[in-house]
Amino acid sequence: MEVKNDSFQRVNPDHISEDETTPGLDLETALQECTVALHLFLNNRFSDALAKLEPWKSHSMYHAMGYSSILLMQAAMTFDPKDMDNAMMSLREALHVCQRFRRKTSIMESLANLWYGQAADNLTEEEMHAELCYAEVLMQKAALTFLDESIISFIKAGMGMRSSYQIYKNCQDMENATCNEETQRSTHVHFQGGVNMGIGSFNLILSLLPSRVLRLMEFLGFSGNRDLGLSELRAGAMSNSLRSILSTLTLLMFHLYITVTLGTADGNLSEAESLLKPYADKYPNGALMLFYTARIAVLKGNFTFAQEKFLACIATQEEWRQIHHLCYWELMWAYSFEQNWMEAYRYADRLCKENNWSQATYVFQKAAILSMLPEEEVTKLGENVVALFRQVEGLRIRIAGKSIPTEKFAAKKAQRYIAPIPGKLVVPALEMMYVWNGFTVVGKRPELTENILSTLEKAEEQLRNNPAPSEYQLDDQCVVQLLKGLCLTQLGRLVQAEICFNYVISSEKNIKGDTYLVPFTMYELGLLHKQKGDVRTAITVIEKAKMNYRDYSMESRLHFRIHAALNTMGSFTAKLPPSRTPA
Repeated sequence: MEVKNDSFQRVNPDHISEDETTPGLDLETALQECTVALHLFLNNRFSDALAKLEPWKSHSMYHAMGYSSILLMQAAMTFDPKDMDNAMMSLREALHVCQRFRRKTSIMESLANLWYGQAADNLTEEEMHAELCYAEVLMQKAALTFLDESIISFIKAGMGMRSSYQIYKNCQDMENATCNEETQRSTHVHFQGGVNMGIGSFNLILSLLPSRVLRLMEFLGFSGNRDLGLSELRAGAMSNSLRSILSTLTLLMFHLYITVTLGTADGNLSEAESLLKPYADKYPNGALMLFYTARIAVLKGNFTFAQEKFLACIATQEEWRQIHHLCYWELMWAYSFEQNWMEAYRYADRLCKENNWSQATYVFQKAAILSMLPEEEVTKLGENVVALFRQVEGLRIRIAGKSIPTEKFAAKKAQRYIAPIPGKLVVPALEMMYVWNGFTVVGKRPELTENILSTLEKAEEQLRNNPAPSEYQLDDQCVVQLLKGLCLTQLGRLVQAEICFNYVISSEKNIKGDTYLVPFTMYELGLLHKQKGDVRTAITVIEKAKMNYRDYSMESRLHFRIHAALNTMGSFTAKLPPSRTPA
């Protein structure tokens, strides 16, 4: 395939009028300048990166995309309406700039391209990049649109995602059709890396969806192959292209957050470390590098080292306070794993005062942590736990017209405190630790797991000796038994853990409010059977949790976990001899 070089020579942006449509940078120079801006960004010089991109953002697709990407990242971290509006405006402008570089087609050609895809041999190198940049900005715009509260915006975002995916698929076809001569071009590695990042991200994210949702997405034209997604992202991370860091960050997010929070798998920490190392070596004081170094340490159970690195991340820059807030969240949990409730409270309190992402979650978390402290300590701090819990319902937000599951869970738990004579939650901070799948993290430290088990046994004794049990007495006992079972499982005391889990399941008909406990406990019991080597029983128990329960708190999160567990065990049972048990 012969690629035409229609690139333009560089022009001084001061001599370009606002309405002039001629681009001012050739493709190679634009990529070089955006690489410089990327280095500035990774060195915590966020304003300098924006300043580098801003003069050409109306005339270069890569400058436009880079500029809007930074604003989108800022909006995602602040959740501030002003930042979100600025990001959306910049993304729309970037789409307009990218569109100018795309191949102009007639109506009939557009319809043919929609059905068959854009023919690779019809496009110049610059037009191929325009397709890629357009798909990337369209995906970012759709992601931001999802945060709107209206169902119309939700539908628009879905259509935008589908359009982005189809263009990525077309770009992949173009990449497969290019000849060796073109792959030697200095700009083509950036196109290839972008295809890897886009196809990989879509496949990886979609593969996490429960099977019934994934079947619908495949019907709509998407695909969700996890192995393909990981393979494409690994290729993108190793491509030495402008988007290598995006593929790397996507893989880090998958290994260090998505798999852990959703409980879909154990994060691949060795791969995460190898991916991060070259960037940590090159940008030793980069906030993102320090942050992910600390996160890896958390997942290894090295909480003291993690705390030091999060504090170093905070100290390394003041420009983006949002990164501080991410560190506060992580520090809150690192201290919670150690049951250092006073330090955990400090960071929960700072999140309540400084960050708007999910005030309902932050306030509930702060109140939950205070509930773990002696009442005299809470009084010294000048806090009122009951008043905090009563604020939670009014602080909830909606995304795409839907409640955030963790906020909905927190608000339901906080309802006990609405009554004139408020009830008390038994171990709310430990319960939230389970919601965020923290017991698998603290399980890396047996001595800390033993400490949490001791706290739960004390709570169990207090409930047993309570002279005036509340209407939620059984619910509280079941919460304690579930969490005890988790600790005992982590400590390898499986017989005792099974007794705890069976207590919760046998109490199903008498649980008043916390109906989530039974399906979640059945899931944990299934994992326990798997740990014992009885995979068939594990599948049977987890299938019951999947099929027999509906409309409970955190249902979607459990279905993510069930989907991952059954996939893993399904491949394992394929190697087992047939069961002798009658059908």
